[in-house]
Amino acid sequence: MDSAALAYSSSLVEEYYARWVQDPGSVDSSWSALFQDSTRGALPQPTTGREAGSRAQLPEGRSLAKQRGVYELIFAYRTLGHFVANLDPLGFNRFVFDELELERFGLSTEDLETEFDSASLAGGGVRSLRNILEILRATFCGTLAVEFMHMQSFAQRRWIAERLEGTALAKVFSGEERRRILQAILRAEEFESFLHTRYVGQKRFSLEGNETLIPMLEAVVEACPLHGVDRIVMGMAHRGRLNVLANVLQQDFKTIFDEFSENYFPEGVLGDGDVRYHLGFEAVRKTSSGVVVTIGLAPNPSHLEMVDPVVEGKARAWERRLGDTAERRKVLPLLIHGDASFMGQGIVQETLNLSQLQGYRTGGTVHVVINNQIGFTTLPQDARSTHHCTGVARMLGIPIFHVNGDDPISAVFAIRLALEYRQLFQRDVVVDLFGYRRHGHNEGDEPSFTQPTLYQEIAAHPKISEVFLDRLIASGEMTREEAQSYRKAFVAQLAADMAQSRQSETQAKSKLRERLSCPRLLESVQTAVPGEELLAIGRSITQEPAGFTLNPKIARMLQDRRAAIEGRAPILWPLAEALAFGSLLKEGVPVRLSGQDSRRGTFSQRHGVLYDIHSRERYVPLEHVSPGQAIFCIYNSPLSENAVLGFDFGYSLDYPEALILWEAQYGDFANGAQGVIDQYLASSESKWGTVSNLVVLLPHGYEGQGPEHSTARIERFLLLCAEDNLVIAQCSTPANYFHILRRQALRGFVKPLVLFTPKSLLRNPRCSSPIADFSEGGFEEILPDPLRPEGARRVLLCSGKIYYDLVAHREKLGEVETAILRVEQFYPFHQGKLSRLLSAHRAEEVIWCQEEPENMGGWFYIERRLRALLGREIRYVGREAAASTAAGSLGVHRLEQERICRQAFGAL
Repeated sequence: MDSAALAYSSSLVEEYYARWVQDPGSVDSSWSALFQDSTRGALPQPTTGREAGSRAQLPEGRSLAKQRGVYELIFAYRTLGHFVANLDPLGFNRFVFDELELERFGLSTEDLETEFDSASLAGGGVRSLRNILEILRATFCGTLAVEFMHMQSFAQRRWIAERLEGTALAKVFSGEERRRILQAILRAEEFESFLHTRYVGQKRFSLEGNETLIPMLEAVVEACPLHGVDRIVMGMAHRGRLNVLANVLQQDFKTIFDEFSENYFPEGVLGDGDVRYHLGFEAVRKTSSGVVVTIGLAPNPSHLEMVDPVVEGKARAWERRLGDTAERRKVLPLLIHGDASFMGQGIVQETLNLSQLQGYRTGGTVHVVINNQIGFTTLPQDARSTHHCTGVARMLGIPIFHVNGDDPISAVFAIRLALEYRQLFQRDVVVDLFGYRRHGHNEGDEPSFTQPTLYQEIAAHPKISEVFLDRLIASGEMTREEAQSYRKAFVAQLAADMAQSRQSETQAKSKLRERLSCPRLLESVQTAVPGEELLAIGRSITQEPAGFTLNPKIARMLQDRRAAIEGRAPILWPLAEALAFGSLLKEGVPVRLSGQDSRRGTFSQRHGVLYDIHSRERYVPLEHVSPGQAIFCIYNSPLSENAVLGFDFGYSLDYPEALILWEAQYGDFANGAQGVIDQYLASSESKWGTVSNLVVLLPHGYEGQGPEHSTARIERFLLLCAEDNLVIAQCSTPANYFHILRRQALRGFVKPLVLFTPKSLLRNPRCSSPIADFSEGGFEEILPDPLRPEGARRVLLCSGKIYYDLVAHREKLGEVETAILRVEQFYPFHQGKLSRLLSAHRAEEVIWCQEEPENMGGWFYIERRLRALLGREIRYVGREAAASTAAGSLGVHRLEQERICRQAFGAL
């Protein structure tokens, strides 16, 4: 906030406060509540108009204007103190402004010994102005500062103030606790020093300069039993990750040292693996109280904050597993950020926005920012437009603690308070740990190239342990010899484990990595549902709820679906989906679907939630399939793809027994989630051994609506396919959609499914299936031509909506020499089934036909497979290669579709 704005704000508060003192009814109720909160227990009390003339006289030596100035001074320090706090251990980034000068409040140094009422400050009471200032500066301008006056809840603000104001932190901790904090810092420092000297130049993304993180995390683990936390789900980028693994999650040192070996090959790893500072880990920690806390550190890619929503999804899944979906206090999401990425990465804001939403809340997250005050080579003034790197978190109205990393006592106090706040109020909370980065971005980087003065100061700055140890020596709680003895013992343990690692390295035999594969992906799965069960499910989900007044169109839709399930009409796409969900729920498989407008459906096709037109009361038909059914959840997501897909991916990792689906509003919206798709969905099994059964629904099809909402970029997903990592499919019948959804949940192993879904076909009567197709058979990777099953001279291969255009054109021509086969699953490609279907024809020509441009769609993927299978060239029919995905004119689109159909049925 600039000085002009602060001055305006101060004068406005002063004016409103003066009105309130005279008559509380003269100001808005929000201002009245604010002044009541900030002056609770204070004099003078506000008066009504009737009492104004008889107000008690003020105490001697204190004028109303000066007392009001004291109240405003207290308010200003609470609001602005963090700007001038002693947060930077190096002493560089000190912000000086005059908004807290006494003169701003009508006070002066002559008033320092005058006693004033201190409102609610540190419990309230009459104090000298000097004492009031001492409390304010110690509380809000020292090595611990807090932003909390932006919080909308007065109760929460009061809670923060009561725990900070006048608290002597040194008295909060016992001597034994302070010793343990120092020992944690010593372990952190010696671990980094050991790696630095033994593995010269190797990347480890050192924690040096922010080692206070280790006692902070230790404090969280130790406090979990006190607050009823059974499990911590943790996410962090690479900075300090090895240190956290070693000293908090207590991973075996030898394992960490093994990973530095050039010939390291972990036992049992399939796929490509990943570097040591991206790997996840599962730990079981026994606290000093004897209570066990489990900690799951999620693996992360180098796209720093991409792990955030994944952790939130994993945490919510564990809350479901532990039966903690009401209070959400047993599972703690703990996210560790970098300062530059916290402000710079948009997925942080997207994830923060999920925190209080019905379908995504996890009971609050504790965020810790490792604030190096630099991002690679970029200084804060070049990286953000806010004073603090945590500015984006203010949007939630949550407390943000800032703490100097050279003061471990304040840091541990802050993290304890943050955990207590999260458990009490079920909200996110941020702790911003100010430190520095002793080396460059990585250990091979030379930071003095770009920050010479900064790194001269860092080189001369003492270690955190030295600063803290001096305090303990001064208080008589520890001697330098004790600290040195602890250092030596820890280093000896590291050296012994390294010796074991070096010995096993000399005995290790070279290995070739094993390829990932899953031959079972092409095995058939029993997914048919008996007709009587389908009828019972269909009737239950098409039953108009009692006492509801539905929109007449919705009532007719339910009647139409009832007719279809009873065999009086064919089944269309939306009902097929509902039957798949309903049958799984009846069989005990939970279902979760989320996405933008997914409850109704982008194309008004699903209506998974019904509303009373008078009360907007909700009714979810799939919650009423049968007694004892599994839980069904359907949520409208925020307008986010990256974070929401990451959340649902994380949820699927730790709740694999459920069918988890994320639906894009349009298929091309997957562009906004490309980071999650590339770095998690397609590759996490190969990199980290993490498997997901997530279903990604992407509406796809050329309808003449322009280039933005035509394609879900089939070609991009096919480029990501290898080692049986994904299933890529585009169903063209409601029955096949029904079967692939059920197969995904029932096949006995998990793989992500990317499913391209229709738009105009949702209501197209041609795109329908009889009830018998649901009670018999299963999913078909390749569909034969039902009208020309054998003997055709020409075979057209296609996928998706274009099939119905080709059939209509064939009917128009009265053509009988062409069979149209549909590729329903691109990957893994069922070559054997296609070969069998092709053998039934005497094809003189085989054509691949698609509506996408030649450089898009399935052509490049399918062409070489068909050529290898048939031993001849395959003719392409479709749009010409293009930079844009589709034409912007409906007329041009129709002409192009007509040309494609004509070319497909050209002369043999």
